[in-house]
Amino acid sequence: MEDNIELILQDLNNRPNPVFSACTGALFTGLYGVWSLFAVPGFRKIPWSLKVPYLPSSKSQTLNTMKLLEGRTGRLVDLGSGDGRLVFAASSAGFQCTGFEINSLLVAYARSKALWTGVPSSQATFVKKDFWKTDLSSYNNVTAFLAPGVMGVLGEKLLKELPGDARVITCRFPFPNWPHRVSVGSGLDQTFAYDVDAVRSHLRIGVSAQRTVV
Repeated sequence: MEDNIELILQDLNNRPNPVFSACTGALFTGLYGVWSLFAVPGFRKIPWSLKVPYLPSSKSQTLNTMKLLEGRTGRLVDLGSGDGRLVFAASSAGFQCTGFEINSLLVAYARSKALWTGVPSSQATFVKKDFWKTDLSSYNNVTAFLAPGVMGVLGEKLLKELPGDARVITCRFPFPNWPHRVSVGSGLDQTFAYDVDAVRSHLRIGVSAQRTVV
């Protein structure tokens, strides 16, 4: 599967059409030079404590995520999907994917890329929406590459909403107090997989133990 994903990532990132490459390259060169264009308009609508700047996942991070999704099926949501690279990789593996992103420019780019590469909306959908205000209970696979300051709040939200058979995968930053089932990679590329039922059981046992001690 890793070989297939590598080929897909290369294919998506190295389409030989010079016009498309020139346009997107010029667009992102300009946008990267002016951070404020990436920060608005949607960024201002998120509480300061929950803001996470756009940082594209590396090839290793994407491959590690796909390793932790092996054997899984169903619906997948990527929280803060950016340019869509993880959504494209997961959709190629058979998942029905939705990418939530509040930055209009990144959503437009991901949609254009999906259209250009022929990825149908039934496989990959990109929506400009605040996932903090969205019910995620219909997804049994969740991926997130965010920041350490929001992981605790995100964990609370996911435990309230996700079904018991859901798997949550995070890159670089683990959930505080959540036992991960497995991790792959190391350093900045380390990726963690959590099974929601196991996390809930662990936390219930912890609460019971504290009450017994008291």
